[in-house]
Amino acid sequence: MGNLLVAYYSWSNGNTKKIAEKLADALNADKIVRIETVTPYSGSYDDVVKQGKSEVENGFIPEIKLLDTDNSETELDLAQYDTIAIGTPTWWYTCAPAVAGFLKKFNWNGKTISPFQTHGGWMGSVFSDIRNFCNGAEMCLPKSIQFDSSGGDKQLTADLDVDLWIKEISQLLNK
Repeated sequence: MGNLLVAYYSWSNGNTKKIAEKLADALNADKIVRIETVTPYSGSYDDVVKQGKSEVENGFIPEIKLLDTDNSETELDLAQYDTIAIGTPTWWYTCAPAVAGFLKKFNWNGKTISPFQTHGGWMGSVFSDIRNFCNGAEMCLPKSIQFDSSGGDKQLTADLDVDLWIKEISQLLNK
């Protein structure tokens, strides 16, 4: 399947980052990028939850930037990658607005995407929403990983389940 890109957005406890890095390390990804909002979220956890809800309800798409592992801004040529793993926390039953911005930015024709979501018990419509954003892409091996519902970092989905998903992606990539 060719080159692998792992792109993710992670906010409060780094849950999505944890899964993205595990996937990228296990599969020796060609590139990993962190999606960030140009204007960072600020305030308490509850403040950001309230803002996130408002953004989702109003279809707001924030301006984003992409960061390399060294936190420097990077450009991305999606043509270099055949398979893209896209990670998002679930925000009000869908992908985080920053991820929606990332998905809207690129042409997905001919790409294979493997989305993953982290959530506190509410999976919502993340995968169907990602599918809608990624017209022309083949979507395979979506994975939902649950963490505790208080916004904490306790992973409830068994590590073995995550490892098996990574193995399936490895087989897809023929690595």
